[in-house]
This record gives sequence, structure tokens and C-alpha cells, in this order.
Amino acid sequence: MTLGADFFARPVHEVARDVIGVTLLVDGVGGRIVEVEAYHHEEPASHSFGGQTARNTTMFGPPGHAYVYRSYGIHWCLNLVCEGEGTAAAVLIRALEPTQGLERMMERRRTDETRLLAAGPGRLCEALGVTGAHDGLPLDRPPFELRERSETPKIATTPRIGITHAADYPWRYVLVGSRYLSRGLPRG
Repeated sequence: MTLGADFFARPVHEVARDVIGVTLLVDGVGGRIVEVEAYHHEEPASHSFGGQTARNTTMFGPPGHAYVYRSYGIHWCLNLVCEGEGTAAAVLIRALEPTQGLERMMERRRTDETRLLAAGPGRLCEALGVTGAHDGLPLDRPPFELRERSETPKIATTPRIGITHAADYPWRYVLVGSRYLSRGLPRG
């Protein structure tokens, strides 16, 4: 069964936890989500913290839409808008386990190393063909498809990666034991 917009109309931390293990496909290419990060307008690492801008407008819209932005002017990053309109919360998809459209992902990424095809938000978007043209599109219609997970996975939380503000918040959610994470779990 596919996830509808109502799945995303909940608090960002609930969505972040519940999206681990969900299959994400873009035009039939993708796999199982194994790593995400939560962002909320009340914390300084979020793009929406300073208010609405041309870049982050999608975050302020209705839940269940893709918020896609370019990081450092190089990599596209895919986020799932959550909560309610005006709340400006989103889940960044950091990594997935490639399961469908492997040849297409390998062509796009110019590698046959499966573990690294979608390990990291920039690699993930390149592998799935996600660009700024996907910003604002609904997640419950093509080209997107999000399929419910078949079992409840074991999830760990860690601090988020690659940010300077609120870097100690344990808002990174990962599938325990996955070899497809962008970065391993901290020891201990």
C-alpha cells in the first residue's frame, strides 16, 4: 500500500521514525529508506528557522510534498514536508538501500558500487534523478511512490551530520544494521 498525504500530516519526529523502512521510488527507481534527519522551524539548523524565503517556500506549504534544494550549489537534497501547512518541518532523506532500477542508478552515478549508490543525500538524488524540478510535487503521485514498510524496523537515533547549528540534537534516524548508511553509527 502506498503512503498518502495524511501520513505526513503528523509531527516531524513521528514521520522521521515511521519512514525508516519505507520504499521510496522516483519513476520506478529507488529502494528502502535507511537514514533520515528531522528539521523543524523552531530549531536553527532548519532552512525555515529564519522565516519563509523563495528557497524554502515548499516547507511552508501543505504536508506530503517534496522539498528539494541544492546544497552548497552542487547537490540536490530531497525532503518530505511534514506536520501542517505553515509549520515548515521536513524530513531529509539521507540514504536508501537500492532495490529497484539498479542499472539506472549505476548509470546516473557512474559507479557499480551498490553500497554507495544512494548513501548520502546528494548521491541519493543523483541516483534517483531528483532535481529542483521535483520541488513542490506531491509525494502520493507520480513520479513519486512511497510504499509502506512490511515490518517495524529497529531504529537508532544520533546527532545530525554536516551541520553547525543544533548539531547535538539526536534527530538523525537510522536503520540499525544497514550497510547503506551515509555514515556509520557512533560507537557506544
